[in-house]
Amino acid sequence: MNAAARAGDLRNYALVTAAYWADTITDGAIRILVLFYFYDLGYSPLEVATLFVFYEAFGIVTNLFGGWLAARFGLKSTLISGLALQLGALLMLALAPDPWLVVPYVMASQAVSGVAKDLTKMSSKSAVKLVVPEGSSDALFKWVAILTGSKNALKGVGFFVGGLLLTAVGFQPALGILAVLVGAALLLVLVAIHGQLGRPDAKARFRHMFSNNHAVNLLAAARIFLFASRDVWFVVGLPVFLRSVLGWSFWEVGGFMAIWVIGYGIVQAFAPQVLRRSGSREPSGFTAAWLAFLLALLPAGIAIALAADADPTIVLVVGLIIFGAVFALNSAVHSFLILHYADGDKVAMNVGFYYMANAGGRLAGTILSGLLYQWQGLEACLWASAGMVLVAGVISLLLPRVSAPAKPVAPLS
Repeated sequence: MNAAARAGDLRNYALVTAAYWADTITDGAIRILVLFYFYDLGYSPLEVATLFVFYEAFGIVTNLFGGWLAARFGLKSTLISGLALQLGALLMLALAPDPWLVVPYVMASQAVSGVAKDLTKMSSKSAVKLVVPEGSSDALFKWVAILTGSKNALKGVGFFVGGLLLTAVGFQPALGILAVLVGAALLLVLVAIHGQLGRPDAKARFRHMFSNNHAVNLLAAARIFLFASRDVWFVVGLPVFLRSVLGWSFWEVGGFMAIWVIGYGIVQAFAPQVLRRSGSREPSGFTAAWLAFLLALLPAGIAIALAADADPTIVLVVGLIIFGAVFALNSAVHSFLILHYADGDKVAMNVGFYYMANAGGRLAGTILSGLLYQWQGLEACLWASAGMVLVAGVISLLLPRVSAPAKPVAPLS
């Protein structure tokens, strides 16, 4: 690849990342806005959780079809579609008359938002492998860690923005402000990105979405349990507990979750350096396994401390910080491994299949978060989290102990 083509690839990738960042901030803000607006109206934790069911469920479908669409029509088309749908979801809520803001309508808007988020994420993460030189595993891990870490840090910013906007301007005006941000990102992509991202393959078949790569399948299974273990207590249980039991305000809860996710993102961005110091130059399946087993100790420890009547504020703040750091390392390893295992000519489809599993885990975690919290409180959510991480660790033991060399991939065009 000549210098001019390389510079063009990097420019396009920078624009993709900027659009992804804008969508990420918006996605985090929407989550806080919807959660607290409806909880404050008197909805139960389980009812609040149902608002996000379509968001996660449609993420499963999106990743399944989105990977195929990206392979067939190019990543630029799926990126534009994602941003346009996110803009539509925001306008659905921002412009709706008050009587329309009921559970079915909001669930429908969240379905659109879930489709949008996953199309944008799949496009951005697939584009990483297209700009990293062939066979450069160290560079791939570094780029993936930076993208994933920055995404999660900015999602934390979105949590803070959501809590702040809800306090300052209210629910629907806040959504209007976010619509302007997403609209600007969409305009940037339409005007500034030249050519396609990746080489569209008109012969790509939908049946190829179902991976026959054993390592990809195992990693996807582990991902289901890993992300269910986070969302089973983080999505509904934790914010409702902070608000209703500890008496925190909207913006205090949003601010705390924002700081946590920002810190989580920073750890992800520096995961290559952290793991290198621990003696792991290039992550493998064994790295994912031992990080999962370490992670399982944390929700169990928090649950035990809460049952022993320790100060819940200290236990949750300290416990969540440590949980976030270990989870961030584990997630960064997963994000590297999926691109490393992916077949070069099917990277978008492999990534789509993998994030379909990710969305399945988030869906299960979201439903269980509301159900278990309403049934037995936060401790039940934490014990479920510990069990799920253990399952993820056992599956990860079956992954290749030494990463196979990455396969070549078509350049950006």
